[in-house]
Amino acid sequence: MAFTPRGALALSLLAASLGGQANAQASSSYELLGITQIFDNDWFGMPIGDRFDRWRTGSYQSSAFIGRGWDGELPSDPFALLELRFRAEIIAPDNLAAPAAGDRLYAPSLTFGASTHFEFRGLEVGAGADLVLVGDQTGLMDIHNSIHQTFGGSEVNLSGFMVEDGTYLNATIEGARTIEWGASQVRPFIEAQAGVETLARVGVDARFGDYDEAAFLIRDPITGQRVQGIPGDGGGWSFSAGADLAFVGDSVLLPSEGPDAESLRFRLRGGVNYDFGVAHLLYGVTYLSEEFEGQDQGQLVGSIALTLPF
Repeated sequence: MAFTPRGALALSLLAASLGGQANAQASSSYELLGITQIFDNDWFGMPIGDRFDRWRTGSYQSSAFIGRGWDGELPSDPFALLELRFRAEIIAPDNLAAPAAGDRLYAPSLTFGASTHFEFRGLEVGAGADLVLVGDQTGLMDIHNSIHQTFGGSEVNLSGFMVEDGTYLNATIEGARTIEWGASQVRPFIEAQAGVETLARVGVDARFGDYDEAAFLIRDPITGQRVQGIPGDGGGWSFSAGADLAFVGDSVLLPSEGPDAESLRFRLRGGVNYDFGVAHLLYGVTYLSEEFEGQDQGQLVGSIALTLPF
């Protein structure tokens, strides 16, 4: 494991955010409350998306939520509501056949993690950690290549233009407050992350329409889209929007042998949500600003998320 100062900072951040209450929760029974799946891809942004299979080209995440029931309110105790997740992501250069010398390196990653979500003095807190594998060891380039070959695309063979294999600890903590504004909600938030990417982020999200007020939402780490994790009382058609700005320290995904990371990033997003029965569907589009020096433009990424209750 590449346990660098980033990893030490990640571990310290996680310990500070979670505290020491795990033993007090051990005797309580947990149940499965919901499962959500999130797909991000530049093709999903059609007709205005990139569709170039580059940079933040694609990811898949599945999260399961367990807890001691759900009544539409965050618990006050850490570990009373837990999220267990798996994510696979491919970050690619602009040209998969002949990448330019100044482009970002191919960076596939597999993530296994968990978070606790709770209320603390009026703040909605999410804090967790992930074990992240990056590089050729993930096997994702072979899958990427198989998909390209199936649909008549070019061969994907970037073994000489890829980040080195590594295993890292990444920790994230977010604090937010939901403000009711007429028939809408506005939710400013701050976030800190350390490990694979070290950054601080500030932003705001809003939703309006016939949304499910009692549902529990999480944030997609790639786009920032707010995705339903646990259904509440149900709703109908609703809409979401958001924006955030990140101050970036360093990134394993942009190593020293490639271009330098941009010190600032921003995301602009919008989404359409629909509750059908006890399930929930999101379609969203997000603009991601340039992430590395020499990237000549940002990109549009589409998101599709499906949530099922249990």
